[in-house]
This record gives sequence, structure tokens and C-alpha cells, in this order.
Amino acid sequence: MSRIVVTEFMDERAVARLRSGHDVRYDPGLVDDAPRLRTEAAAADAIVVRNRTQVRGDLLAALARCRVVGRLGVGLDNIDVPACEARGMKVIPATGANALSVAEYVVGSAMLLLRGAYRSTSAVAGGEWPRAALAGGREIAGKTLGLVGFGSIGRRTAGLARAVGMDVAAHDAMMAADHPAFAAHGVRCVSLDALVASADVVSLHVPLVESTRGLFGAARIAAMRKGAILVNTARGGLVDEVALAAALSSGQLGGAAIDVFAAEPLPRVPHFEGCPNLLLTPHVAGVTAEANERVSFLIADKVMEALR
Repeated sequence: MSRIVVTEFMDERAVARLRSGHDVRYDPGLVDDAPRLRTEAAAADAIVVRNRTQVRGDLLAALARCRVVGRLGVGLDNIDVPACEARGMKVIPATGANALSVAEYVVGSAMLLLRGAYRSTSAVAGGEWPRAALAGGREIAGKTLGLVGFGSIGRRTAGLARAVGMDVAAHDAMMAADHPAFAAHGVRCVSLDALVASADVVSLHVPLVESTRGLFGAARIAAMRKGAILVNTARGGLVDEVALAAALSSGQLGGAAIDVFAAEPLPRVPHFEGCPNLLLTPHVAGVTAEANERVSFLIADKVMEALR
């Protein structure tokens, strides 16, 4: 019987599946207790993490007998994959399992920010009637969505966007312009500069690596269409948060939905205070009840298979 350590939240039924054949230590609080986490890691044959557990450095050194790292999500920037593989550890992400959840977040937040009418509840309940002020909202149909990155999540987002009448363009530095996936999803392949200059909504779907760190800095944000919307559900280090706040405050951007941050949990940051048309969420775009179930069971099954 193998020992499996789960350091962050996971669907309880998937945990029960793991326990049907293995000794499982399930404690979502382990991620915030480094000494206890290292102690548990020393006896682990497999470790299951989300995005906050850093599988590198001291924790990686403590995983002396570990054979499998299960990632409850798709991003791997919190895991030193080459170092894990050099130690004979298999790293397993939940590829595709939360794509629908993220896609719905992107299209839904774009609708909210373009329309601009959904934050009037307190005013209307208080006797105000800001109808004229809110009459200039924009429809999503006919707008252009620019996807930076065209993997499984980008492709799922493209499908939803086209279903509500959007034109979709994409740029992926890792894909050839004639890759069949673009045509298969009804998406135009364009350069990054062309995408930034033409899209009404720009959505980021790339990993955080050295070549993408600060990808949307002040200059690139300034190159976006006036009034455009920026959505980031990928990784926080892709966007210069201070430059984003300045572009929202000046009216250069029409809105932003940011689910990921350079520091998580996000500390109090004065640059976001008072920003108009800004939606901030705590890294939950890929976390719904349904997505958590799909991700958890996928990883449970793959970890058990790898331990056989």
C-alpha cells in the first residue's frame, strides 16, 4: 500500500477513491505549514498539489521516496518538472479537465465588462435610476476576441466565443501558422502585434516562463485598442499590474478581469484601488464544483495508475 499526501483541497469523493487502495494523508492546510509538509513529504510515494504548493527546493529534497506528483490543474510553474523527472518522479497535470470552467469565466467576464450594467444594484435599490448612464453598454456579438495561447483552454474558449457571435483570432508562439487546430476551430492565426491592435477582448492562455514574463507590460497594454478588455486567467507574472491599473484609470482600457496575480494571495495593493471596470477574483476561473470533480477524479485515477 502506497502513501499519498494531498496538500490542498480536493473533491472528497476522489480522496475516498484514493483511500480505497492506498494510505492517504489529506490535509488542505499542509500548503501553509512548511515544516509539517516536509515531514509528511518524507514518507510520501505520491504527492498531490494545486498551484500554491511549490514542489522545488526543500520540499523536493524531502520527497525522498516519491514517484508521482499529481497536479490538480494544468499550470506547472509551481513544480520543478526537470528536477522531478531527474529523480524519477512522474509529473501529471489535469490537462483539459478545467477548460470549460475557464472558458466560461473568460466569456462571462467579457460580457459583464463590455455591458457595464451589472453593478447598479445598490444604486437602483437606493432609489436611483442610472438608465442614461448605463445605456452605452456594448454587445459581445460582432466583437473580436484575441487569444494569446491556443492550447486546450484557448480552443474551448474560442468555441464559446464563436457561439455568442464573436470573431476569434489567436496567436501561439509554439504553433505554426498553418496548424490545423486554427481552421478546425474557425479561428484566424495572427501575429501577437496584430492581435493586440485589433482585438476588443484579449484573453491570456500561456504559461509563465522567462519568455512570457511581463508579456503585457506598459508598452503592449498601450498598444491595445482604446476601450479594449483584458482577461488574465493564466498566470499573474504575465501582466504588469501597475501599468494595467494606470490604463484602466486613464480610460485607455475599457475593463479588465484578473484572476491571477504575481503574488498570491494578493496583499493589499494601492494601485488597484478605485480602478474603474475592474473585476478581481482569487484564482478561481478554473475552479467550479464540476471542474473540481473532473480534475480531482482525473488525477486520482492517474496517480493510482502510476503507482501500480
